[in-house]
Amino acid sequence: MQVRENIPLAPWTTFGIGGPARWLVEAIGEEEVAEAACWAQGRAVPLFVLGGGSNVLVADRGFDGLVLRMALKGMAQHGEQFRAAAGEDWDGFVAMAVERGYQGVECLAGIPGTVGGTPVQNVGAYGQEVSSSIERVRAFDTVERVFVEFSNHECGFAYRSSRFNSVERGRYIVTRVDYRLKRGGAPLLGYADLKLHFRNRVDSPPLSEAAAAVRRIRQSKGMLLVEGESDCRSAGSFFKNPEVSAERAVQVRKLADGGGISLRVYPSAEGMVKIPSAWLIEHAGFSRGYTRGAAAISTRHTLALVNRGGATAAEIAALAGEIRDGVEARFGIRLEMEPVCVGF
Repeated sequence: MQVRENIPLAPWTTFGIGGPARWLVEAIGEEEVAEAACWAQGRAVPLFVLGGGSNVLVADRGFDGLVLRMALKGMAQHGEQFRAAAGEDWDGFVAMAVERGYQGVECLAGIPGTVGGTPVQNVGAYGQEVSSSIERVRAFDTVERVFVEFSNHECGFAYRSSRFNSVERGRYIVTRVDYRLKRGGAPLLGYADLKLHFRNRVDSPPLSEAAAAVRRIRQSKGMLLVEGESDCRSAGSFFKNPEVSAERAVQVRKLADGGGISLRVYPSAEGMVKIPSAWLIEHAGFSRGYTRGAAAISTRHTLALVNRGGATAAEIAALAGEIRDGVEARFGIRLEMEPVCVGF
């Protein structure tokens, strides 16, 4: 295991922001994952696991601990089961599954990051979540210092959460994920943007066409990483969609100007509904392109905060705080960030 010192983290994040890691290890095998975790524990220094860097905001001062960069590779198929190492590119995995004709992850095309991050946050988009296709997760238990495996049920999946980022945050380091996909299944097209895109189709489009449509929609909203485009230097959706009661949603609608502005809510667990954060942000007075220093709201989508070039983590955090406070003052709802803040 090679431990390097004072390694810049900004180049490894989609924001392109952040200071150096005090120490960094790149793990290409499970033995290095275990060694790195024990190394950090033995020196009583904090440990942060870095995948594709697509869901993190690193502080300007960096991280005074050990960063474990997951570089485990390997994919294998056994019938409808797809096994992928944590360091594999997520969009590459989706492309492979779709190309082979397997349904279950097509709406998650174009999401930056690695396989290992998908069960942690229960990654989802356009009406699909990985919890619907994950069969098993393998991870290193940093407390017991052994490798363990969890079934789908044992992962404790909920909206943008799991056992890995909730009460047991930091205990487990995901090293492999097994997915159960459906051969020849039709794409999931229940999301409004996809319905609109395929409104003139009388038959179900192939999986490849559905995945391509998702990527085009994501790009139109600045949610697809494209070389040379400054408006996509982001961490994707910056705020979670808040879950509220149906009664609370009615109150929120009435608080909007005139009380007649359309608010579309989506069903959630146990009778709750989800309100789009983008709607709340826009109706709290924050428009696309709103700028604070070199940090801004994307000109394409209200839910993405972007680095316009040379932005600091402090500027992104200040903009996020301004938006969060503005929404809370207007609607009484406090938005929760999706990205993980490192070194703050």
